[in-house]
Amino acid sequence: MPYNKNKQQSFQAAQQGTNEAMDIYENIVKEDADYGSQLKHLSEEVNEAYQQINNALENASDTQRQRLEQYQQDLQRIVNEVNQSEKQ
Repeated sequence: MPYNKNKQQSFQAAQQGTNEAMDIYENIVKEDADYGSQLKHLSEEVNEAYQQINNALENASDTQRQRLEQYQQDLQRIVNEVNQSEKQ
């Protein structure tokens, strides 16, 4: 049973990390004076979420694996959008 509990806990950590990164991204104000520190915080959260996803993928069920791969895509979309807005 501990294996299943660990699997669920690692999945939930990845889910929570992704949600936190998405929340931060959605609340960044480009014109804000502390935009740079907001981006740094976002970067840290995205990196942490990626680590949590990678940990969860090690023992994920097929259903969890699909969701975790979606989380990776969501995070990559955030990174791409931030990079694109920085170029403008």
